[in-house]
Amino acid sequence: MTSVRTSVSTSLTPAEVMSVLTDFGPERVDRWANIDAEHFQVHDSGPGWADVTEGNKLGWERTRYTWDADTGTVGVETLESNLWGPGSRWDYRISPAPNGSTGSTLDVTLTRHGKGLKGKAIELLLPIVGAKMIKGQTAQVFERVSG
Repeated sequence: MTSVRTSVSTSLTPAEVMSVLTDFGPERVDRWANIDAEHFQVHDSGPGWADVTEGNKLGWERTRYTWDADTGTVGVETLESNLWGPGSRWDYRISPAPNGSTGSTLDVTLTRHGKGLKGKAIELLLPIVGAKMIKGQTAQVFERVSG
């Protein structure tokens, strides 16, 4: 199992970051470059949770999102995937920007347990390219929202 950690700074407030991470409306596929309309489906949702399939032609996963706005945390557990096995997940922690600055910092941890040849190959590459890729894609999402 491989874990990758990174942080992203944004001018968005912690509440706005939480909203971006937990908004499962149709604009999600426009905001997140790694999600296409064919691989996006909200199966069910309620206060503080959602059961969602996301991905693209390269890979998809059905996940259970759980979040707590008071603690600024979002957990995303993989339930089913063509690439990722049990124990795979995303964890997000949102905090106000340091030193009284405006905005937020989002700490991201991605944990992957590859399954099949393709999943295991991607898992091997994560320590090399994962943090930079996650940081870049997430920063682009925040720019789209704030721009």
